[in-house]
Amino acid sequence: MTTQESAPQRTATGGMAEQSVAGRLSGPWIRDQLIRHAMVVVMLLIIAYFSYKSVRFGTLDNAQTIAVAAAPFALIALGQTLVILTGGIDLSVGSIIALSAMSSAVTVKGHPERLWLAVLVAMFVGLAAGAINGFLVSKVNVPPFIATLGMLTTASGLAYVVGNGAPINGLPGDFGKIANNQILGLQIPVLVMIVGVLALALVMKRTSYGMRVYAVGGNPVAAQIAGVKITRILFSVYALSGLLAGLSGVMLASRVISGPPNLGQGYELDAIAAVVIGGASLLGGRGSIWGTALGLLLIQTLNNGLDILVVPAYWQSVIKGVLIVAAVAVDVWSAKRRV
Repeated sequence: MTTQESAPQRTATGGMAEQSVAGRLSGPWIRDQLIRHAMVVVMLLIIAYFSYKSVRFGTLDNAQTIAVAAAPFALIALGQTLVILTGGIDLSVGSIIALSAMSSAVTVKGHPERLWLAVLVAMFVGLAAGAINGFLVSKVNVPPFIATLGMLTTASGLAYVVGNGAPINGLPGDFGKIANNQILGLQIPVLVMIVGVLALALVMKRTSYGMRVYAVGGNPVAAQIAGVKITRILFSVYALSGLLAGLSGVMLASRVISGPPNLGQGYELDAIAAVVIGGASLLGGRGSIWGTALGLLLIQTLNNGLDILVVPAYWQSVIKGVLIVAAVAVDVWSAKRRV
């Protein structure tokens, strides 16, 4: 009796499982997955297209070139992610890169044997600039756009002041070791990028600090009622953004072994683009480190492929602009479908 009853039960259970699998593989489910992972699909299509058009694109050397180009942008994009998650924006990171690069160049020229000091000075300058942004936004209640726009202009001017209006050249060859030496087969900037992405992703996903950042961006009133120190969170994200920009500045200066006062000009726009393409909301409270990393790699892969195909720079700007708008449109549409 029990055996006879168990057979229909197994049949029913198997039928339900088959229906569940069929439901998962249905058209609406597949369409929903494609929308949710639209940037991954776009990334794969871009790689496939450029690999088809050029043999050079699909090589290991070219992959390393993309990674090296992405590394300095990754640091400022990570900092920008934290800021945007709180509902703010940091327009000053490009100028902070220039100021940090010039400061590190001056330091290493005066102390050629102390490369570590040049790195520390660049990071300190970036941290100081970011802390000023954080103070203005969190304590003085200056809108982030205005506060960081002011820092953009100030830091850019100070970069020229440091070099007396000219680039700082004649730096020791050892300065290039910061960006060009390898550890475990990877150039130092690439290794820093990987460690930064992994560490920050872990912090945002697994720690109370990450939860507080999301809370401040999602609903600051509710976060304050819950006991979140909003001013501390806001101060910290801008300070971290400046610190990462400072580190990016010294790596970029090391790559070219000089201190150009216009280094980093416009980089803030690419950083914001990477965050937005990665699915973050400019209103705050939504986004991820992994999304930013994907957005950054997509932009750098696109830049690299278009350069290999010798596409004019002005068309590259058009294509990137269309991609940004499309990414935001898909994200908004996807969000409405989930509601």
